[in-house]
Amino acid sequence: MKIRLVLITILLISFQNFFAQEVSSTQVLDTVKAKILDLEKQKREQGQEQQLKADKLALKEKEKAEKDFKKQQNKLEKDQKKLEKKKRQFEKQQEKIEKAKSNVEKYQKRLEREQKNLEKRQTKLEKNIGKRKLSPVEIERENVNITKQQLKIRVLEEDIENAQKKLKKLR
Repeated sequence: MKIRLVLITILLISFQNFFAQEVSSTQVLDTVKAKILDLEKQKREQGQEQQLKADKLALKEKEKAEKDFKKQQNKLEKDQKKLEKKKRQFEKQQEKIEKAKSNVEKYQKRLEREQKNLEKRQTKLEKNIGKRKLSPVEIERENVNITKQQLKIRVLEEDIENAQKKLKKLR
């Protein structure tokens, strides 16, 4: 009997636990508060969306400004390279002109030297002919040398003309 009583009590306690209602603790929210919370949440979301749009727009403007800056910098570098190239070409041209001038001067000095040499030979030949010191073969040999000297002078005159033409062309 004791066993029955113990079993019945256990059984009753089990039934009581099984059929017992569960009490849920729900918070009762006021509908006005719920609406206010929803509005605040929507405002925050809209603010975040607007902030996101503003950030994207600012990022695009920044990228565009950087792109424009790089473009201007590249253009400036190209212009600077062109300017340096023109400067080098001008310097080369000036060097060519100076070289042409020096060539003209060099040929003129050589021409003067050869003309003086020719005059000396001619005067020496005339003196020796006047004194009758030279034989006809020596006279002929000296005339050949004078003719060679005159030929050198003509070649130098042509060189001077060519150098002057080149100088005029460069200017």
